[in-house]
Amino acid sequence: MNIHRINLRQVPVQAWRNSGGSTRELLAWPQVQAWQVRVSVARIEQDGPFSAFPGIDRWFAVLDGAGVVLSLPEGERRLSPASRPLAFDGEAAPGCTLLSGATTDLNLMVRRGLGDAQMWRADSGASIDGATRWRAVYAAGPTAVDIEHLTETLVAGDLLWSDSADPDPWLVHGAGPAYCLVVR
Repeated sequence: MNIHRINLRQVPVQAWRNSGGSTRELLAWPQVQAWQVRVSVARIEQDGPFSAFPGIDRWFAVLDGAGVVLSLPEGERRLSPASRPLAFDGEAAPGCTLLSGATTDLNLMVRRGLGDAQMWRADSGASIDGATRWRAVYAAGPTAVDIEHLTETLVAGDLLWSDSADPDPWLVHGAGPAYCLVVR
């Protein structure tokens, strides 16, 4: 099984062209220029629209800050760190209004047609089954992941991921918030 890990602090900050924030791209799989799965952490510092990503399914979760209101075609959605991750079409390019200052957010983008993408907040004991094409755990705080006969200990900002077709589930546990990201 191929297990990979990267930490947010190892990734350079990329300022947005509109000066509204910045992004740290944790992963562009399988290749940076021709990615099918992309995971990033963004810092939103001012109101404005998201970039459009035609043909992409997006997931979005607020990691810290008061949160945002996203203006989507089906209506406004208010999101905070306590909210469940939100899925939407990349074409939507929602308007984003900060509730009270900057936020830090986790983003999962998957090329449409690759498979069924999901993101959820992992409670202690959460499991990611092995019948996946690609899976990951993003640690927003201290977290552990049991994989086969070993335990991977993660610190805040770690992304642990695999594209191996291993049938064994991963078990997430620990004190800090974490997010499971899956493509089936």
